[in-house]
Amino acid sequence: MVFSSLVFLFAYLPLTMVIYFITPRKYRNIFLFFINLVFYGWGEPLLVLLMVFNIIFNYIGGYLVDKYRQDVKKKKLFLALTCILDIGILGVFKYAGLFVDTLNLLPFFDIPAVKIALPIGISFYTFQTMSYVIDVYRDDAPVSKSFINFGTYVALFPQLIAGPIVRYRDVSEQLTHRRETLAMFTKGVKLFCVGLAKKVLIADQMAKLSEAVILTDGNGVLGTWVGVLGFSFQLYFDFSGYSDMACGLGNMMGFEFLKNFNYPYISESITDFWRRWHISLSTWFKEYVYIPLGGNRKGVPRQILNLMIVWGLTGLWHGAAYNFILWGLYYGILLILEKFVLKRFLDKLPAVLRHIYAIFIVLIGWGLFYFTDINQLLVFLQNLFDGSRGLCDEHTLNTILSFLPMLCVAAVASTPLASKLYLKVAGTRYIWIAETLFVCTVLTLCTAALVRQEYSPFLYFRF
Repeated sequence: MVFSSLVFLFAYLPLTMVIYFITPRKYRNIFLFFINLVFYGWGEPLLVLLMVFNIIFNYIGGYLVDKYRQDVKKKKLFLALTCILDIGILGVFKYAGLFVDTLNLLPFFDIPAVKIALPIGISFYTFQTMSYVIDVYRDDAPVSKSFINFGTYVALFPQLIAGPIVRYRDVSEQLTHRRETLAMFTKGVKLFCVGLAKKVLIADQMAKLSEAVILTDGNGVLGTWVGVLGFSFQLYFDFSGYSDMACGLGNMMGFEFLKNFNYPYISESITDFWRRWHISLSTWFKEYVYIPLGGNRKGVPRQILNLMIVWGLTGLWHGAAYNFILWGLYYGILLILEKFVLKRFLDKLPAVLRHIYAIFIVLIGWGLFYFTDINQLLVFLQNLFDGSRGLCDEHTLNTILSFLPMLCVAAVASTPLASKLYLKVAGTRYIWIAETLFVCTVLTLCTAALVRQEYSPFLYFRF
């Protein structure tokens, strides 16, 4: 089930909210745990068993790590066993096919291809449960005394399928002592509608543009650049829209999740971009991979190695294909260059040139991200800079012009302009009227759009 579906908007969500608020407070987590499983198993009920298994062994792992806190060897053993099982399950379901394909490149291997369906959201909830056990080991989070509360944390339907990656230590208090208020609920409704508009009204339109021109005959240099620009907007509004909806749904039920995006397309460097894009994932890799590897504490050569390991893993986390690894290493190299070589030059440039530099790098990066087929990727990279075929043909130009108004909307909406304008009028006497009109308009437009289209999946479901 997806947030941008009529079933969710007009059946699952209203029914869930009504039952949630009429349920006595001490039983609400029990209800949430049950309804989370219904949400996750809507399309494929058997996947619920895998997630429940993940919840059980990580709950036990955290309990054993805490129980043997004074016994260093046992504590490390239970931490290692839990993390190995987490990574092992993720590896089997997500990377077995890539591993077999890689072995088959060698002349003495001929292993049958492996086809295993990828459980939706497994990368997200695996990282959440791993962070819980690691934080208990470090004394950075309290051990959960309630299996239901821990299960609710892992399976919480707002952020279950595509993040943000929520750490237990950030919500442990909220799981037991949250207080739902009208102000929080209202805030959640508005934020959910912002996310829904991003997804249905902008991201889905940008998807049509990118698919139409990014790699078609006659697209030329202009068509290729506009195609990857459309994909970059699709990815941003799709994923940030989901994060907004997740945070909004959390607010409705009294939870406060950390922000996952902070207008990344206004960045003036790649370092700045990754402080703003998918913040929860960057934070996870920093705290649970980069710093344990030694961070920047063991000299420059080791720091460079640590950065390349982190970014190689970041790319691999996004998908079981070589292009994702290439995409991660691409950013790892650029971040290293910025840190040790380019920073002093970039600091001297005007802000507009720094911004152009960052967007240029990011657009090429999204091309690496888009094409899982290496041959198509090479054609795309050639088309970006090969002017021998002209800018584009007439059909591609007409397509671009037809989407130009939406491109302009997407460009403006990817900046904090609307947020700044809202903050100037927030708190005024009749702002509630404008907010009500906004919510009603968004729901009407999105409902009309969803009725016309068959399916509106989120890109990050596949990760």
